[in-house]
Amino acid sequence: MPPLVSIIIPCHNAEPWLAETLTSALEQTWPNKEIVFIDDGSSDRSLAIARSFATRGVRVAAQSNLGASAARNHGLRLATGEFVQFLDADDLLAPDKIAAQMKALAGSAPDTLASGSWARFSSDTKQAQFIPQAVAQARSGIEFLQLHYETGSMMQPGAWLASRNLLDRAGPWNETISLNDDGEYFARVMLAAPGMIHVPQSRCYYRSGHATSLSRRTDPTALNSLFRSVELVLKNLQAADESARTRAACAEAWMRVAFEVYPAMPDLAAQAEAQAQALGGSTRPMPGSGRFQLAARFLGWRLARRLFP
Repeated sequence: MPPLVSIIIPCHNAEPWLAETLTSALEQTWPNKEIVFIDDGSSDRSLAIARSFATRGVRVAAQSNLGASAARNHGLRLATGEFVQFLDADDLLAPDKIAAQMKALAGSAPDTLASGSWARFSSDTKQAQFIPQAVAQARSGIEFLQLHYETGSMMQPGAWLASRNLLDRAGPWNETISLNDDGEYFARVMLAAPGMIHVPQSRCYYRSGHATSLSRRTDPTALNSLFRSVELVLKNLQAADESARTRAACAEAWMRVAFEVYPAMPDLAAQAEAQAQALGGSTRPMPGSGRFQLAARFLGWRLARRLFP
């Protein structure tokens, strides 16, 4: 019998997309899988939709609205697989996504972490464009995080596949943060992994642009979560590597935080910029439009950020 893979799906008010997501999990060609669905206090029909899939083998559990990280931890407590695939309730997996990664992992060292290709889409996956990510070349967690902060490239949560043993070593999802909770969690996972492999033919689809997306939040709670999550990631990265490259990457990370939280939270932005300066400062331009970059050269990044949000 091939290893069991647990697909853990946290959900909060994903009624418009949930049936498609559950179907993509059920249609995985990997022959030994379980699907664990956790409803996080949805007020729409998400729980009812999930229960309609129970006859097809979906395990359904529910909790009060405690957040996505708490729902994923609940899923981990229920999951029995040797490997784990996290899948958000509005995202999709290509049918052979897990099978391709499991085949690649079979020839790798135990607890190697696998990533795959991902693409954004809004409603039709045929419009998704798979753009190679610089982080895909990373073979260690240290190298991944360096590239992530140097280039702005990333790995969508559904792109990963990990052994349960590796996840247990990394520890549970941090339930005190919301925005960038996946970035903080997978940073710990990759730093705990003995190595990483990228499987380009393993594909997933990241639904973007809808109004309820957590990544679009800019309220104080979300921005404080962003600051805290990056603080935790950089603490772990610097504990694992003290090189000049890592210090420079951490400085870039702090300046990106300053950019993201300003002008909504100027005091938090000042703290982030001070952290960057303590690490030697940033030499790269901040993210932003061409007009922002031009204005920043003459007016400073803060005023430019106000003029071109």
